[in-house]
Amino acid sequence: MNDNSSPISKTLERLEEAEQLKLMGHYLEALSILEELLIEDPENISALEEVADNELSLEHYDRAEAAAARAIALDDESYTGHYILGFLRSVDQQWEQGIVHLKKSNIIRPNNAEILRCLGWALFNSGQRAQGIVTLERALNLDNENPLTLCDLGVSYLQTRNIIKAKSLFDRALELEPENPKAIECIKAVQKLEEVLKEG
Repeated sequence: MNDNSSPISKTLERLEEAEQLKLMGHYLEALSILEELLIEDPENISALEEVADNELSLEHYDRAEAAAARAIALDDESYTGHYILGFLRSVDQQWEQGIVHLKKSNIIRPNNAEILRCLGWALFNSGQRAQGIVTLERALNLDNENPLTLCDLGVSYLQTRNIIKAKSLFDRALELEPENPKAIECIKAVQKLEEVLKEG
C-alpha cells in the first residue's frame, strides 16, 4: 500500500479540500468535510480550528466560540483558537479579555497581519490608544492593501483628531474597494467632522 492512501495523508487531503472551499466562500461545504473528520477524530485540532474559522465567517459566533475553546482545551498553543476567542471578545466589546487572547495568539504566531489588526483595535478601544495605533500600523505594514486595517486605523486617527491621516487611509480603502460600506461610512464621518470644525 502506498503512502498516499495512509490515514494521515487522507486527513490532510480533506483538510486541504476544506481550506480551498473556505477560501472560495463555500463555508457550509467546508464544514461538512470538517464535521466528518471530527466524528472520526474528535481531538483533531486542525479540524476544530477550521470549524471555528468557518463558523466565524458565517457569523455563527456561539459555534465558533465552542470550537475555538475546544481547540485551546486540547492545545493551549492553538493560535487560531486564541485569535478567534480574542476576536469574539472584541465583538462583545470585552476589550481586556480580547487582548489577553490576541496577545497570546500574537506570541505563538508573530507578524500575522490579521491578529495584529484585531489586537491593535482592541488595545485602542481599551484606552491604550498609542499602543493600539502602533499595532495597527504594524498590521498595515504587513498587509497594506487590507481595507479592514485601513478603516480601523483611520477610525483610530479620526478619534485622536488626526483628520488628514484618517482621510488618506479611508481614501485608500475606497480605492481598493469602491463599494466597501465601512469605508463609505467612514468618509462620510470625516466630511461631517470637517463641517463641524469649519463652523466651529
